[in-house]
Amino acid sequence: MKIALLGIGNIMFSDEGIGVHLCRYMEQKYRFTSQIHTLDFIDGGTLAERLIPIILRYDYVIILDCISADDGKCGDVYFFDFDDIPKHISWQGSAHEVEMLQTLTMMDIVGDRPKTKIIGIVPQVVADTTLELTEPVKEGAKVMESVLLKHLKKLGFEIDTVNKELDIQEVAHKFGTYEG
Repeated sequence: MKIALLGIGNIMFSDEGIGVHLCRYMEQKYRFTSQIHTLDFIDGGTLAERLIPIILRYDYVIILDCISADDGKCGDVYFFDFDDIPKHISWQGSAHEVEMLQTLTMMDIVGDRPKTKIIGIVPQVVADTTLELTEPVKEGAKVMESVLLKHLKKLGFEIDTVNKELDIQEVAHKFGTYEG
């Protein structure tokens, strides 16, 4: 099965970029192997509907993104299937022109969306232009990482740590600055 880990968000808006940062972090920190699956890491940024041709290449997609939850507090993490989004979750993001929710719904209309899971976190800051992640989101990213690792193991991946000392804020700084 072809699996995509898809990070969503605007890396220039603090916590809004956590999906992209965590996707890059996972790619750099671990090596994932499977005899039956492949895993690709995709920086989806704020592309939304322009990701459709990319998403169509996969059998299974795991999306990392910000979410809103009625009773959630900053840093809370939620893991759910797109086919069964909990009613208390509003997966709307903030800086995307067309949200991933609407993009995946459009794919559903024509019947070509792959199986989709979402690991979402409630952000604290989504409008300040900064590469700094807030403390609740940095702590929540550890939970997202744990949930993702557990899920990938369940899917049959073997996981080796290749960069034990890597820090998510380090990843945010590295990829948020121009190195020309």
